[in-house]
Amino acid sequence: MTLTRRLIVCLDVRDGRVVKGTRFVNLRDVGDPVELAARYEAEGADEIVFLDISASVEGRGTLLDVARRTAEKLFIPLTIGGGVRSAADVALVLRAGADKVAINSAAVRNPEVLSEAAAMFGAQCVVSSIDAKMIDGTWRVYTHGGRTMTDLDAVKWARECERLGAGEILLTSVDRDGSRDGYDIELTCAVADAVNLPVIASGGAGSAHDVVEVIQSGHADAALVAGILHDGMTSVSELKTYMKESLLPVRNAA
Repeated sequence: MTLTRRLIVCLDVRDGRVVKGTRFVNLRDVGDPVELAARYEAEGADEIVFLDISASVEGRGTLLDVARRTAEKLFIPLTIGGGVRSAADVALVLRAGADKVAINSAAVRNPEVLSEAAAMFGAQCVVSSIDAKMIDGTWRVYTHGGRTMTDLDAVKWARECERLGAGEILLTSVDRDGSRDGYDIELTCAVADAVNLPVIASGGAGSAHDVVEVIQSGHADAALVAGILHDGMTSVSELKTYMKESLLPVRNAA
């Protein structure tokens, strides 16, 4: 059976508004999360990822009210992340309407949170969010919205997240984030080939060609896009059509 390749739209949220920047800085307002999520679903997005990008830095929980209002409008899967520190937080986010919960900083600090969440709610609900940047020839894991470097090797950490019970990996290249220079194919391929989990490639989408390339050459199961949609450079339906024309198995393509 051939699995469909997913196109996932990311909504980075700060103070209740969707924002977008470059390499996790220079953020600008691009709209209301509820309205944008509904629009992208109507255009054919397979999933929505909602990331509260300042929650971990500010030491607070994710914006559950905004998350709840977003979930109420959607029929496609919704992943929510940011400020999730424990299995109890995972429960709150799922109760707010999420189908999956992305965990980054808390998992680095306390890896058992992945195991606890997977045991309580199932691995399919647990997404290991990994932000990686090339430092001295090694992809290092970053936490707190790309602000804090760790000693972890991203490929080894991905394997450990799989062992701990994560059901999926959301892999973001800090180097490529918002650059529109294309995804980091080498990074994506290294992680995708190291684990037996679906890998969502994130960071760097500039065109439909980039989306197809990271799936075909980077071995990603899904491509995450944000800025090129928010700025009107293309649409979900256009991207899905190009994916179909490139012979990728997709849903909702024109």
